[in-house]
Amino acid sequence: MRRRVAVLMGGRSSEHEVSLASAAAVIAALDPERTEVIPVLISPEGAWSIDGEPVAIVPGADGTGRIASLAGGPERAVDIVFPVLHGPHGEDGTVQGALETAGVPYVGAGVAASAVAMDKALFKVFLGHAGIPTPEHCVVTASEWAVAPGPARARVAEAVGYPAFCKPARLGSSVGISPVPDAAALGDALELAFRHDPKALIERAVTGREVEVGILDGDPVIASPVGEITFEGDWYDYETKYVPGRSGLEVPADLPPATAARARELALRAFAVSDCAGLARVDFFVEPSGEVLLSELNTMPGFTPTSVYARLMEVAGVPYPELVTRLVDLGLARAAEARRYRS
Repeated sequence: MRRRVAVLMGGRSSEHEVSLASAAAVIAALDPERTEVIPVLISPEGAWSIDGEPVAIVPGADGTGRIASLAGGPERAVDIVFPVLHGPHGEDGTVQGALETAGVPYVGAGVAASAVAMDKALFKVFLGHAGIPTPEHCVVTASEWAVAPGPARARVAEAVGYPAFCKPARLGSSVGISPVPDAAALGDALELAFRHDPKALIERAVTGREVEVGILDGDPVIASPVGEITFEGDWYDYETKYVPGRSGLEVPADLPPATAARARELALRAFAVSDCAGLARVDFFVEPSGEVLLSELNTMPGFTPTSVYARLMEVAGVPYPELVTRLVDLGLARAAEARRYRS
């Protein structure tokens, strides 16, 4: 019997188009002999539809989820959802909570891990408690900046210093991020970040290399070889990430073995500390001294076959079609395990 996999794509965040590309690749990789794909488009306004028909995920009478037509059409049974959504309103625990409420298994991290990893400022708190090194940072809120910018400026200077980077706390793909070379640039950087999020994270600008590790859940959990992002320009902005030819990836990275081992070890620790599941891409800085600093953890990274995560896992011995299938298997197994603990 074929498994019915609903693939969620699009979404309300500024990463809508990135999600569509990732979802198209996932759909193409799912084995049609084993899988019935149900593509569900989420519009930039948040409306769900299948081929233009408005739908919603709802609990079924038997306790399992259904995709219900809002236009009077028949309900569709679904075995698992693959939420190929990036950024807020998809990767931040909101959709995961809806799926939990409806009783639908899904691929990837749960509600708490998704929310923590999406909120870069909150994730830093987890890293601190776990003793995982990360660049110096502090948080400034839009309300604080509007009422008392002076103390905020003083805190940034003391806790972080300059140069720095300013970013929305709960967004991805380098949207809303800008360099802050000195104190005079802080105001404009915060104003840009506040267009996307009322909470901004200011972080010390690290002079060094940007490397990444892919994590795939299972027994055992797999940590990929370390990959290094290479690019031309001053920093790894949105255009550098997504314009072809602007960046590259070297896997494995040309790092001392001890440094690479340290990054992989910290990636596994962060995955465990945040109670993540399914998959993650963990991003690091390597300073000239060799110190490895964890930047962030992405619970649903870009997911085309040429995306960083997929390339890392391919070098780890898991080609893209197998990766997609294994993630569906992991999601179903996780839901079955969770049912053991429900009254």
